[in-house]
Amino acid sequence: MNTLTIVWITFPFLVGFLIYLLPKLDRFLALGVTLVSIAYALWQLVEPSSLTLSLLDSFGVTLTIDALSGYFILTNALVTAAVLLYCWHSNKTAYFYTQAIILHGSVNAVFVCADFISLYVALEVIGIAAFLLISYPRTDRSIWVALRYLFISNTAMLFYLVGAVLVYQANHSFAFTGLLNAPTEAIALIFLGLLTKGGVFVSGLWLPMTHSESESPVSALLSGVVVKTGVFPLVRCALLMEELVPVVQLFGVGAALLGVTFGAFEKDTKRTLALSTVSQMGWILVAPAVGGLYALAHGLVKATAFLIAGNLPSRRFTELHQKPMPTMLWIVLVMASLSISGFPLFAGFGAKMLTLAQLDSWQEIAMNVAAIGTAVLYAKFIFLPHERQADSSKLQPNFWMALFLLVGALIVANVWFVETYTVRNIIKAIGIIGAGWLVHHLLAKRSGFRLPRPLEQFEHLIGGMSLVLILLFWMVVWV
Repeated sequence: MNTLTIVWITFPFLVGFLIYLLPKLDRFLALGVTLVSIAYALWQLVEPSSLTLSLLDSFGVTLTIDALSGYFILTNALVTAAVLLYCWHSNKTAYFYTQAIILHGSVNAVFVCADFISLYVALEVIGIAAFLLISYPRTDRSIWVALRYLFISNTAMLFYLVGAVLVYQANHSFAFTGLLNAPTEAIALIFLGLLTKGGVFVSGLWLPMTHSESESPVSALLSGVVVKTGVFPLVRCALLMEELVPVVQLFGVGAALLGVTFGAFEKDTKRTLALSTVSQMGWILVAPAVGGLYALAHGLVKATAFLIAGNLPSRRFTELHQKPMPTMLWIVLVMASLSISGFPLFAGFGAKMLTLAQLDSWQEIAMNVAAIGTAVLYAKFIFLPHERQADSSKLQPNFWMALFLLVGALIVANVWFVETYTVRNIIKAIGIIGAGWLVHHLLAKRSGFRLPRPLEQFEHLIGGMSLVLILLFWMVVWV
């Protein structure tokens, strides 16, 4: 088991090197890596067991693989496989597939890390690979967005690294469990770095522009799995140290409400999806015990939605109401939208019900409001016009294969949510969605209001991070 796990971790990086040597096999090699990851993740979920590996004692790597890791790894594997299928007949080069697989392997590494120094290395590799994928079109706009992402990412990781050094100074170990014995400043610095990488709350407002301006397959990777590399360590720390749960949950509630507030008034499809990601990261944080299940449901939906958004006639909702999309494309978009809104028959329903069941009363009230906001946001997609005669000739078979994989997984994943299918939960879910649709038709649809974006501007992002750092410091002291 130990040897198998180490081989599995190193496998994507070896294949990434081979892709350059065998460029004609780039797609097949890359897809093979994701199939191996799917098999490994399912093995962890079907035969749940916890494995801890310590390499080079406290100076080196500590790995923990359990069911939580399994859900996140499965999300990464399915989303990456769908993106590869989507790009199958495109003109993407071996360079693109190499970076995609290196990104895949680095994301997997984060999901098994249990120490701050190896986590730092994995997050830095992710930042570089994501930068190269964002800038892949080589346009002025893509290069600027990629450089903006890299600058924010590196700044966040600088804060994180200082915190990790303080943890080691206090414990002579980089293990996650040393966080409680570390100075208050260490917790605040590490959490700031992870919240920023995960696109959570105000420190994550770099996310809407980055995800919306990237190519659709890259947006699917970023929103489906990459931002979860910042959220996963927070979930792991909350499960290991109960004292940190209130801090994590408070940021989860804040992110859930912030994302839907901005997203409900957004007029651009990809920015709406990106702002939804900010909100959905909050859902993962607010109930760490079921965070893996929610991450799986969200990743599948968000990848589906971004891949579809790249094939719509326009990014503007006003124009989409004048240009009907093909009915088959609309059906898949509706299925994804219903899932993330919490409709029964899809994984999103069970994930939302399990999450709400974990919360205190005040948290449940706030998250029910966020759930209604999510329904408002995705009602904008559900009520778009469609027609059978719309031109769908540009949609290749590999595109439908990618969507079938993602939506099929959303339905099959219900096996993990069987206990949530009670009459009370079904009525509650339908009521939340109905309330969201009503708000959409009465207010959001008719409103021309748009929330200002000063906090998203490049010159204000670092200032926002500094304010969050101060807030974190006082929260940790209070807890």
